[in-house]
Amino acid sequence: MPSGLISKSAQHTLRAVMSRTEHDVIIIGGGHHGLTCAAYLARAGVDVCILEGRHEWGGAVYTAEVTAPGFCHNIHANFMEFLHIMPFFADFDLPSLGARTIHPEIQAGIAFKDGRPPVLIYRNDMIEETAKSFAVYSKHDADAWRELKAKANMFELVMAAALYTPPAKWNPSESLPNPMLATQSSFSMFGLDEEMAFKTVRDCIDEYFEADEVRALLYRVAIEFAAPSLEWPGSGYFFLFACLFMPGCWRMMVGGTHRLNGAMVTACIKEGVTMRESSRVKRIVLEGGRAVGVELVDGKRLMAKRAVVSAIGLKDTLLDMVGAEHLSDYTRRRAAHFKEGPDQVLGSVAMALHEPPKYKSARWDPGIDRAWYQVVGYDSAKDVLDYCRAGHCDRVPELPAAAVWVNSLWDATQAPPGKHNLTGWYFFPKASALSEAEWEEVRGTYNDRFLRLYGEFAPNMTRENVIADYLHTPLDQERGMRMREGDFGHGAMSLDQVMGLRPFAGVAHHGTEVPGLYLAGSCMHPGGGVTAACGYNAVKVLCQDLGLPPVWQNPRRFY
Repeated sequence: MPSGLISKSAQHTLRAVMSRTEHDVIIIGGGHHGLTCAAYLARAGVDVCILEGRHEWGGAVYTAEVTAPGFCHNIHANFMEFLHIMPFFADFDLPSLGARTIHPEIQAGIAFKDGRPPVLIYRNDMIEETAKSFAVYSKHDADAWRELKAKANMFELVMAAALYTPPAKWNPSESLPNPMLATQSSFSMFGLDEEMAFKTVRDCIDEYFEADEVRALLYRVAIEFAAPSLEWPGSGYFFLFACLFMPGCWRMMVGGTHRLNGAMVTACIKEGVTMRESSRVKRIVLEGGRAVGVELVDGKRLMAKRAVVSAIGLKDTLLDMVGAEHLSDYTRRRAAHFKEGPDQVLGSVAMALHEPPKYKSARWDPGIDRAWYQVVGYDSAKDVLDYCRAGHCDRVPELPAAAVWVNSLWDATQAPPGKHNLTGWYFFPKASALSEAEWEEVRGTYNDRFLRLYGEFAPNMTRENVIADYLHTPLDQERGMRMREGDFGHGAMSLDQVMGLRPFAGVAHHGTEVPGLYLAGSCMHPGGGVTAACGYNAVKVLCQDLGLPPVWQNPRRFY
């Protein structure tokens, strides 16, 4: 902001803040986990400085006009499925700071090329409506949904506690944490066979749902919301989490997800956090083996009297900023072989439209045209399986299918009057699977391929209906948001990288072997998604280690 636009006293205050070189705690990374950690620590009386390398906050929680003026697109984070259980959202009263939400009735739906009836999933409090949609194809599936979704609703707070509790600190003299024990217990809680925990997500879906149309929707929902490959043994937990718990609680931010980002930033400022953007960290400063500060790319040093917290990626933190030479052999190997992708690697499609999609399947149930999450391009469960397999073989899917959302159907502020904003996700291979030239070719051709396929499901989705379009590739995500391989979870959700093994047993409790250095990014439990859990769990550990009051506690919440 030009100096002439702010008062002299404000200029003086700003200069004083920016000239400070020492704080109690320095947090690297201004994504939503870093912001969460900063706000709680500041509330505990800690002098906190948070550093963001880019010129904007929020990480993947951002909205941009990438197609045409006035069309808002949530290029990455869109589904706010945890806000109703997220401690940060309630503890800092984010709605009063501008984070208003809408809870669409029809949460998800799949349409078909031949115009047969769609399959729809409704909100958590509308179980019977979902069962009615499933019953078009299978009474068995309708009954299964009634039973399983009712239990998922009942156990929601148990799931919340699992998300918002840091894994126990591991003692190398003890056995490794076993994520399968928690998964088995979860199936038992649902009254389901415990051995289902060892099966694949596909196995679980196929065992409890028989209609191909229902399976196709659940397959896509599962991989969309954090499940690893549909065919990885031992991933049964994600059937409970992604297929049963999550559909039904998705909320959208009025005005775009950047409104959540803005509310979190405002909360930090109100608590007195020092906010420094365009401040990229080059390395973590060590003295006597202890983390005591950071050095920025411009050479400036900022010192931390009590702790350095990294809310960015694991390899960025340990291998790049600390340096492999300062790590034990165990930590160096575990960090170097931490897996990114391919199951959480996305390409984001954005289109500015004259009118929203109008599906052939709407003749049976017009709800598909207003479903928030619309699955399009698949005519069978096998199509979804083949599509998912491509990314795991370093191939761009031959079938250019996607899942899209048209937020302007629910929030007219996100597009010009009478127009609509479509955004969605392709599942792509890792950024390193293709050369830069190959990704350029994908960027230039894949949306057109998708649009040709789209028209077979919704005849009005022609090039004439598209004002402008855009494709954000995994390579763009890696370069722009520092997501290695374009992996939005900052690490694969494979069995060896979940719960007490995330990112690996030695640091799953947020502290590291480097005294004074803590981890709070999505590489920690529970992983990717807008949970604010990684930052919240780190706060619990920091409050204990630094002797701070437990500011995260709330008498209305047991986690």
